[in-house]
Amino acid sequence: MSQFPIHSKLPNVGTTIFTVMSALATEHHAVNLGQGFPDFPMSEELVALVNESMKQGYNQYSPMPGWLPLREAIAEKIAVLYNAMIDPDSEITITPGGTYAIYTALTTVLQPGDEVIIFEPAYDSYIPNVEINGAIPVLIDLKFPEYKIDWEEVKRKITPRTRMIMLNTPHNPTGAVLREDDIQELRSIVNGTQILILSDEVYEHLIFDKIPHESMLRYPDLRERSFVCFSFGKVYHCTGWKLGYCVAPAGFTKEFRKVHQFNCFACHTPSQVALASFLKNKDSYLLLGGELQQKRDYFQELMSHTRFTPLPSYGSYFQCYQYDRISNESDKDFSIRITKDYGIATIPVSAFYRSGKDDKVVRFCFAKKESTLAQAAERLSRI
Repeated sequence: MSQFPIHSKLPNVGTTIFTVMSALATEHHAVNLGQGFPDFPMSEELVALVNESMKQGYNQYSPMPGWLPLREAIAEKIAVLYNAMIDPDSEITITPGGTYAIYTALTTVLQPGDEVIIFEPAYDSYIPNVEINGAIPVLIDLKFPEYKIDWEEVKRKITPRTRMIMLNTPHNPTGAVLREDDIQELRSIVNGTQILILSDEVYEHLIFDKIPHESMLRYPDLRERSFVCFSFGKVYHCTGWKLGYCVAPAGFTKEFRKVHQFNCFACHTPSQVALASFLKNKDSYLLLGGELQQKRDYFQELMSHTRFTPLPSYGSYFQCYQYDRISNESDKDFSIRITKDYGIATIPVSAFYRSGKDDKVVRFCFAKKESTLAQAAERLSRI
């Protein structure tokens, strides 16, 4: 034991299942449908724009809130999509990724003892982000197998200490999306309270079947109490860029930037300059949902020749499948076994629950080349 012990702020956190499964995938030369990143090229036009911005000398610090022309382009996009007038100067902050935006928003507002409602299965950063700020995660299971919010349970879990409700639509890991009836329930619950909302909308444009994206930015009464977080990496298939943004009311943004300026301060300038131009082409984001839906449908057709049972995916990079017709193993043991024995890596959905709740469901990422999906499905058909 070290003579200089560190008292962990996250004593319940170990190596994530994503690290474990990716290492196994590499070791066994498996097709990796585990982590949420594409294996196909990003836009050549966007790459060229970044290259050009570097050549033009945009290589020094950008302003702390982000490159203003990019924030203006984001505000214009929000006006078109959600009929919301957002001030690019005081209500948008560029961040190094969506996860950073989420962490910074939570750190901005949470005090020790505050309660935050989190729906599980949940993206793995949520609970640690709440706990490291001394706040208390209040966990509510989404209703299986549709993964819908039980709003009556939400009402029961709200207390005088409830500071925030965290939402994620389209949802990781399940591909579920909020609908209009969910929004009406949410509006009813928070009306007349001081409860804030953190809305993780990083898959904003990756939504399928002509379903409208129910952003908090659509609704003035929700927008005024919300931090809404987005990701360029997820939308434009450049996850390694780690670039996103947070939209919030001016008063919230002022406090958000106090945290941001002493952590990251500024993000990669050439990428911001390039994105400011790229966003002017509305098709660069409006067509993305259709492109990913084709991959979802292709993978679903391939998987119809396996013994896996699909659960609906209405957005994101992901679709969940039950394997109860194949095995009674825990989802973690099943995932490890098929990686080793069949060369296909996935993620057990129990990893997205603090309790390890196991519905015999695994998550596949279909944001891959058709050849990758075909190879994966062929291997899965042998199980």
